[in-house]
Parts: sequence; structure tokens; C-alpha cells
Amino acid sequence: MDLQKLLPKVITIVKQGGDFIRKEQASFSLERIEFKGPNDLVSYVDREAEKILVSGLQELLPEAGFITEEGTVPQDNAPIQWVIDPLDGTTNFVHGIPYFSVSVALLSKGELLLGVVYEINRDECFYALQNGKSYCNEKEISVYSSSTLSDSVVVSGFPHLLFEKLDIYQEIVTSLIQQTQGMRRLGSAAADLAYVACGRVSCFFEPNLKSYDVAAGALIVQQAGGMVTDFQGGNNYLFGGEIIAANGVHPDVLKIIQSHWR
Repeated sequence: MDLQKLLPKVITIVKQGGDFIRKEQASFSLERIEFKGPNDLVSYVDREAEKILVSGLQELLPEAGFITEEGTVPQDNAPIQWVIDPLDGTTNFVHGIPYFSVSVALLSKGELLLGVVYEINRDECFYALQNGKSYCNEKEISVYSSSTLSDSVVVSGFPHLLFEKLDIYQEIVTSLIQQTQGMRRLGSAAADLAYVACGRVSCFFEPNLKSYDVAAGALIVQQAGGMVTDFQGGNNYLFGGEIIAANGVHPDVLKIIQSHWR
């Protein structure tokens, strides 16, 4: 498999999905929202965008399986898998908040080979290959060079389902607010990770995420010089539901999280 030749074709397909989402936003109505669970929104836009991505990617690698958020294609345990979030930031999308993205990664036996995150509103495409560099719209990117919390902005996402751990999460946030230049909750984990990779923020952390939320962004952060772990400092961030992605502040953030999170 020639990843260098594969990547531009994947980017084209990802942007096709993004173009569909952008066009649908102009006429989207809140009445068309559905709920998969408490605080877990979905729309026809998510599903149709996923179908666009799946169709294109199937043509590129017919032998590959899929892990997708909306389940529009059978999920399987093939040796090579596309990991897809067709619209990361659905709540932002349905409320007209301009921060949401498409995320596509290629996974082989647990190893990330390729990642693409397309933030639709700013027309910014972030991407990386295993053992390569990270880019945004063909320009090489890297994490913010500072390793000091006092120089940092940290991004996270509220535990919208783990309400029993909300108090613990708030303790972590309180500690980080006191030691950094600020915290943000932007609403798209994939784009948040891309922002770590290009140096706009120093760290992103969040519990209760899925592989399709973080797979592409995690690779882009790593190839941009950042560190990605779970809350234990290990490598189970794809399927373990917890992720910390950061520049040189990673050890400090990990220590703060571990002092509270159980």
C-alpha cells in the first residue's frame, strides 16, 4: 500500500463529505434533529455524509473494513479499517455554531497509518501519515514550542454522559484554569486535536470519547511533535475512552488529571 499516493485521494473524498455538510447547513432546521441518547444528537446530514465517505473509501481500498459513528456500513474486524466520524461537532452544526469537522483515519492492526481532519468552516484540512510530518493545507505544522502551563491554552470537552464524574472533572478544570492562560470548550474533538497539532492550543483532554472521535487527530498530533496518551499515561487512547494530547505540557497535565481522576 502506497500511503503517499493514497493520501491525496482520501483528502479529496473527505472534502466531498465536507462540501455536502457545508451546503446542507444553509437550509438545516432544528426540527430535523434526532437523539441517539441523552445529549447525543444526530441528523440526516451525519448519515448522508458518512455514506459519501464510505462509498469513496470503499473504492480506494475494497479490502478495508470500517469503524464509523453512524453505522451506515457493517462494522468489522478486518486487518485494515477506516475509522470515520462524518460530522464531529454535530451539536455545533445543528445550532449554527461554526466549528465542526470531518475525521477519517486508516488503522492497521492497531497502528494508525493515515489521518485527515477537515474543519469545514475555515476550509482547513489537517493531515499526516505514519512516520511523516503533519500539514494544514499543504503547510507543515508543529505543536506549540512552549512546555510551560502558564503559556498555555487548554481545550477539553464536558463529560456529557459521565455525570457521576462531573465533580472530579470540575476539580481538574479549576486547577488548569488557575495555572494556564485559559481553558476552552470548542465542541469538536477532532478539530481540537488538529489545533494542538498546529500550535493554537497546547493541550486537549477529554473522557468518554470513541475511536472515531480521536483516531485521525491523534496521529496528526503525534507527527506534529506532540504526545498522546490515555489518562494513565499509556497508549489505550483509541479504544479506552480517555485521551490527553499535548505539547511539552503533557507531563504536567497528566499529573493534574491523575491527582483527581479515579
